[in-house]
Amino acid sequence: MIIEAPYKVGDIVSIKLSSGEEMIAKLEEETATHISLNKPLILVAAEQGVGLSPFMFTVSPDAKVRLNINSIICVVKSAKDAGDTYIQQTTGIHLAKA
Repeated sequence: MIIEAPYKVGDIVSIKLSSGEEMIAKLEEETATHISLNKPLILVAAEQGVGLSPFMFTVSPDAKVRLNINSIICVVKSAKDAGDTYIQQTTGIHLAKA
């Protein structure tokens, strides 16, 4: 049986913050004190369900953000559909549905 690591650098990950917010981003680095993310987006309520919005409006959309590990409840590899939506929104690339 192959056991897959839960996530690794370069993966699209979903993060639950201690503030209750949920974000999705590309994982750049993880240490004992912080994680670094590229192009973080936050989930927001939209008319037709859930949408993605910039985590911070006052920085470049391509910003790398460093989060203190103490502000994070959990980090998990994003579901394929969520990861595909993130890639589409951050790059404009439409991934084919299998």
